[in-house]
Amino acid sequence: MVEKAQTNSKSVISLTLGILSIFIPMFGIALGVIGLVFSRIGIKEIEKTNENGRGIATAGFICSIVGAVIHLLWILLDIFNWSSFSNV
Repeated sequence: MVEKAQTNSKSVISLTLGILSIFIPMFGIALGVIGLVFSRIGIKEIEKTNENGRGIATAGFICSIVGAVIHLLWILLDIFNWSSFSNV
């Protein structure tokens, strides 16, 4: 009987954090950065151990970037709006 290779757990964590970084307002940047770290570690482990989950880690990487960028832009927009209305 042939055993299937396991899915890398860090790639699953990176995808979960990446998705959460898109939808959770106040912690989106932090979750995105942590998701990026987990995805990079997961990809390196997958290359060494030949586990499954490279696509999941890549999706986690992309979602983490998107979530972090969305919330960074949101914060910059809030700062811009606050500074422009405080001078009135």
